[in-house]
Amino acid sequence: MTETAVLRQRTHQERPAGPRKGGLLAGLLRTARPKQWVKNVLVVAAPAAAGELFSRHALPQLALVLGLFTACAAAVYLVNDARDADADRAHPVKRHRPVAAGQVPVPVAYAVGGCLGVLAPAAAAWLCGPAVATLLTAYLAMQLAYCVSLKHVLVVDLAVVTTGFLMRAAVGGLALGIPLSRWFLITTGFGALFMVSAKRYSEAVQMAGKAGATRALLTEYTTGYLRFVWQLAAGVAVLGYCLWAMEEGGVPHTSVLPWRQLSMVAFILAILRYAVFADRGTAGEPEDVVLGDRALALIGIAWAAMYGLAVANW
Repeated sequence: MTETAVLRQRTHQERPAGPRKGGLLAGLLRTARPKQWVKNVLVVAAPAAAGELFSRHALPQLALVLGLFTACAAAVYLVNDARDADADRAHPVKRHRPVAAGQVPVPVAYAVGGCLGVLAPAAAAWLCGPAVATLLTAYLAMQLAYCVSLKHVLVVDLAVVTTGFLMRAAVGGLALGIPLSRWFLITTGFGALFMVSAKRYSEAVQMAGKAGATRALLTEYTTGYLRFVWQLAAGVAVLGYCLWAMEEGGVPHTSVLPWRQLSMVAFILAILRYAVFADRGTAGEPEDVVLGDRALALIGIAWAAMYGLAVANW
């Protein structure tokens, strides 16, 4: 092998993984985190719980709200990556993000994020009403405050991320004028806190002895505290769901089976199965955990089927 060939091979081997792919538009799309958009499907939660999901005007309205919430989330990701570009370049994984890698210039990320942040609430005010526009504006303000400072405040960071999930679940009901029950809010809120704190706990476990490998705030949490939070949240979520199911359960003589009460079994199994990954310290992104475990996915499908039958009173 010639000296030139050896040099080329060595250069190729030393090249960092995850090279730039595509141009500016591809970089903007990657920065918007398409993989995270699945979280926004929570906008259908309230209409589904109320049995209004398949009404004639519900689907177009929910599709619109889903798109607007996705635009708001993308705006936050763009601003966050632009703000953290310098720090991300020193991170072994985050340095491959389009903004940190130079594929998307920082001013462009700020500009596109700002445009999305202004246009999405404005479109919501025009097409969905003031309630949805107000919630989206509040979401943007809260998430931007999180990017700037709140992500460095103990406990508050957990509350902000959890509230983001709760806002996703509530916006569908606001868009369709559906009252949100207290049990729905309790179960959704504490279910979100369970997943968020389980993720933080997993990160804390995996970063043991690797200071600087992930978010600095984790060094201020103890694994014991984070374990307490996700266990507490799981318990309250289960309690809230069971109280809702028993209080609002279908009357036996009007349905084949008491599906609402039976759905408690699937819900509790799902919490217990998810807790296995939390306890192991492998509960990363919620969508990865749910879609990556066949048993958990099957339990989720069984729960959705029973819940749907309960709503339909079949």
